[in-house]
Amino acid sequence: MRRKGPSRDENGLTPEDRRIWTRVAGSVVTPRTRKAARVTPGAETPPEIVVTPIEHPRPLAKAYPKRIAVAPPAEMRPSPNKPKPAPEDLEPRRKQRLSRERDPIEARIDLHGFGRFEAEDQLRGFLTSCQARGMRAVLVITGQGRMGGGVIRSAFAEWMHSPALRGVVSGFTIAHQKHGGNGAFYVTLKRRT
Repeated sequence: MRRKGPSRDENGLTPEDRRIWTRVAGSVVTPRTRKAARVTPGAETPPEIVVTPIEHPRPLAKAYPKRIAVAPPAEMRPSPNKPKPAPEDLEPRRKQRLSRERDPIEARIDLHGFGRFEAEDQLRGFLTSCQARGMRAVLVITGQGRMGGGVIRSAFAEWMHSPALRGVVSGFTIAHQKHGGNGAFYVTLKRRT
């Protein structure tokens, strides 16, 4: 007996396939088109136009006194746009406090049943809304996948280091066994500035 798969549209695509295609198609930039020169049959080709540069005499250099550049004080200098640091592993004591629930786990999200891209979108929205509400630690359940190689679990670290979450996530680590073990992560959030 064949298992019934997800519904497909007239092109044979599942909703997940359509979502991926929309994402890929949205990242493509169309090339600029140029208008072709209009050629009328039987018309003569125009003669070549030769352009000769006109030499202008250079003005004489004026003698100005030299200026000395003075750097502004440090507090007046604009701060360079430094990239935000990537999240780090949690320190062992913080992980221990989370596993013993001395530091509260303020929210949880379970990504079971989502495709890779949908799970990424759900996670990004969840973490940014938790940070906006002032939460400091959350639990993200990814699942282990078959034979420990789940798609969401393997992409989790990449998502945490993405530029979109660098201003949100301060650190993450694998959760304690009672909170999901290898199929879950503690994520600590930065304070909103």
